[in-house]
Amino acid sequence: MGDRGGAGGSRRRRTASRPSSQGGGGPAEEEVRDVGPGGDAPAPAPAPDKDENRDSDVGSGHWDLRCHRLQDSLFSSDSGFSNYRGILNWCVVMLILSNARLFLENLIKYGILVDPIQVVSLFLKDPYSWPALCLVIVANVFAVAAFQVEKRLAVGALTEQAGLLLHVVNLATILCFPAAVALLLESITPVGSVLALMVHTILFLKLVSYRDVNLWCRERRGKGKAKAKAASAGKRANGGAAQHTVSYPDNLTYRDLYYFLLAPTLCYELNFPRSPRIRKRFLLRRLLEMLFLTQLQVGLIQQWMVPTIQNSMKPFKDMDYSRIIERLLKLAVPNHLIWLIFFYWFFHSCMNAVAELMQFGDREFYRDWWNSESVTYFWQNWNIPVHKWCLRHFYKPMLRRGSSKWVASTGVFFASAFFHEYLVSIPLHMFRLWAFTGMMAQIPLAWIVSRFFQGNYGNAAVWLTLIIGQPVAVLMYVHDYYVLNYEAPVAGA
Repeated sequence: MGDRGGAGGSRRRRTASRPSSQGGGGPAEEEVRDVGPGGDAPAPAPAPDKDENRDSDVGSGHWDLRCHRLQDSLFSSDSGFSNYRGILNWCVVMLILSNARLFLENLIKYGILVDPIQVVSLFLKDPYSWPALCLVIVANVFAVAAFQVEKRLAVGALTEQAGLLLHVVNLATILCFPAAVALLLESITPVGSVLALMVHTILFLKLVSYRDVNLWCRERRGKGKAKAKAASAGKRANGGAAQHTVSYPDNLTYRDLYYFLLAPTLCYELNFPRSPRIRKRFLLRRLLEMLFLTQLQVGLIQQWMVPTIQNSMKPFKDMDYSRIIERLLKLAVPNHLIWLIFFYWFFHSCMNAVAELMQFGDREFYRDWWNSESVTYFWQNWNIPVHKWCLRHFYKPMLRRGSSKWVASTGVFFASAFFHEYLVSIPLHMFRLWAFTGMMAQIPLAWIVSRFFQGNYGNAAVWLTLIIGQPVAVLMYVHDYYVLNYEAPVAGA
């Protein structure tokens, strides 16, 4: 009756199965069979697709002779599975719940300790005396002095040796003058001292870069290559943006100097990459983040860290080591949380806000340090402006002078240790070298982590040093400051 097709064709024969005599009136099953060209032998059925929906096999489940295949468990590294989003969400939920419990316990035990008015007293002892702000204003004198030296070097009014001597004196004064004021002036607070010293430290690093780049431009100008290289470098940096490039010595203007001093970078260039416009929504988001995260940090410090630190003094005094460890671990949680908030607040919110206002194009202020599998990778990626400065003005010059990589790396850590101690010991009026020791300890720590820990274990080791190392230094300084300022007078009495 139907069309049988050609010799090479095949037809499908549909037969309806009758209800089973034993099974009662079960539903009729429909069988589809492939019949060969001759109509005698059935053709082989096509192989089932691996990705076929398993629900379609429910009606013919008695044909599934195999239901297993060669495969690894999802948690095995050989499985290739990498979607752990649900576990990450679970960790976030557990972190929120555990910290909520700690926060509730803190409120029940201490009440509300947040006092915004108290923050003002950290910066000012006398409302009519603003020594920290005066130090920040005075910093302009050193910037102008460096500018005037460079102007005279550009026209040949000073020799390179005389210019170098003047720069060294100016740079040494930048570090020594605010330190002397912070040590001798009683009206300046420790927090005010930290801010003033930090401004002068940043100015020191910027002016070193300013002097080096202008020196390199003079050397290239002497070889007749300065203008061509500066112009090509400016075009590459700006990505073809429609703006004129500056060549040496046309860059020696106050406008250029103060753009560099206010820009979120420590490394000077004649032609910085510039963004085409100011994005108002982006800027508004960063400003709101700055405002909110500032309040959050102050609240966490007053409500969470200060009581924990105060309760840690007695175990230190009694040298109760078990209680010291317990206090250390208790302090590690709020300290690390505040440090993470500070990182986002400073390196993302603040620096992006400044960069947006100044249309500064290079926004790489940090890299993926959280994936660090070694201590060295962390220090190379968590603070990119400082890393670029150290690489450009310290590490590579040492290599060019014949130093080995190990000596150059040790020199970088030594300089970093000096500035860490400079920013802590002088405001506190005590020299304990905890910050210096902690930074220098990064050298053997980097070797230990890279030697004995790899991959995820190395990343866990880096996180552990960050979580535990910082509160150790905090407790050391707080304990020594407490003994020096509160117990010494009582003992003398």
